[in-house]
Amino acid sequence: MSYLTLKSLHIFSLILLFGTGLGSAFYKYMADLSKNVHAIYVTNKHVVLADWLFTTPTVLIQPFTGYLMLQQFTIPVTTPWLLASIILYLIAGGCWLPVVFLQIKMRELSKQAAEQQTALTDKYFNYARQWFWLGVPAFIAMILIVLLMVLKPALWS
Repeated sequence: MSYLTLKSLHIFSLILLFGTGLGSAFYKYMADLSKNVHAIYVTNKHVVLADWLFTTPTVLIQPFTGYLMLQQFTIPVTTPWLLASIILYLIAGGCWLPVVFLQIKMRELSKQAAEQQTALTDKYFNYARQWFWLGVPAFIAMILIVLLMVLKPALWS
């Protein structure tokens, strides 16, 4: 596969990864603020679906295309901008994995509350807080990765 094809796939998957994460976070946060149980359930259901349809494939595409591009240029993994990017990606991933499980739990709790026409429990909002705060370092890590990818020559030349 050509470098430009790999780079295009890498950039498009980054856009999809970042956009899906940011969009899901915004809509889920706004639904939770509304306290409308049905809206919260529908949003949670779609956030979980978006993770499976968009986030999961891009999480796999990113390291795959990155690795293949590195092979074409024989850039060592110890190159400072690359090593920092990999560490930040692992941090973001380490935050994302528990978020996936929290999203599924919140979807189920909100589904139950919507079906029973009851208010959401404190357990739900505790999960929502954890979900939000795990998203903060992941979001910061993703921004830093983009900056490292764009500014790499300027930072270490």
